[in-house]
Amino acid sequence: MRYAAIDIGSNAVRLLIADIIENNASVSFKKNTLVRVPLRLGDDAFLDHRLSERKITDLLKTMQAFRNLMDVYKVVDYQAYATSAMREAKNGEEIAARIKAEANIELEIVNGQKEASIIYSSHVEENIDKSKNYLYIDVGGGSTELSLFSAGELWASKSFNIGTIRMLDNQDTEETWKDMTEFLRENTKPFKLVSGIGTGGNINKLYRMSDEKEGSPLSFGKLKSLYQYLNSFSLKDRINVLGLNQDRADVIIPACEIYMTVMKAANIKNIYVPTVGLVDGIIQTLIEKHYSK
Repeated sequence: MRYAAIDIGSNAVRLLIADIIENNASVSFKKNTLVRVPLRLGDDAFLDHRLSERKITDLLKTMQAFRNLMDVYKVVDYQAYATSAMREAKNGEEIAARIKAEANIELEIVNGQKEASIIYSSHVEENIDKSKNYLYIDVGGGSTELSLFSAGELWASKSFNIGTIRMLDNQDTEETWKDMTEFLRENTKPFKLVSGIGTGGNINKLYRMSDEKEGSPLSFGKLKSLYQYLNSFSLKDRINVLGLNQDRADVIIPACEIYMTVMKAANIKNIYVPTVGLVDGIIQTLIEKHYSK
């Protein structure tokens, strides 16, 4: 049996097709196919507050391809979510209606709070010490989702309009940065020690570049060194010399800046990087929907 998850983000659009594994009382999933298409919807959404016809055409073609893949893989259930770029686009709901009509995919445009809750549905904290305090940090193209957990309980959660594409387009504001640092200082103050859990394509890439042993956290110092190293290369050389994908080479710098700002404000020394994201959380919520009984 297979489920699918679609994430329409500000930088890329993803489809995850997962095999569902039933083992006595437990149900888990194994990633079968992951397709990522770098559409950069945020470039239109954050500057013009609507998606252009060219971006809409590309998105519709991508959704039709995803629908065909889901049919071929015989997916029995799916969930499609759109995040920051579609939230901000004034024609977002109109585009969702076209996706339903032309690709037969029901799309939900979710708010930042729901986005954060789906991400931490992936249960990444199960593999680490639950008794400790953790801050989930998910950095996207248009927003950063922060969720603070203490002893397995959600303490505070908030979404901020600070993202990699938004920063590249100079659409982030000083006020939002200030709000985010104040939220972090206020909510982490009661805790002596907070560890980070980073999700998203950029932190996954940074972690791979760090050569840390799998399961070991990435230190603030190592992250800062990586940032300085990457920043010493031009955009062209980050692509040609370091071998970064074109759609990763520019966003990885602002992503570093967001992670470092968050870690500094929350006094986080180490960040764990499980390779999960919104699509993993979606698959987990589908499992819970079908197996909760």
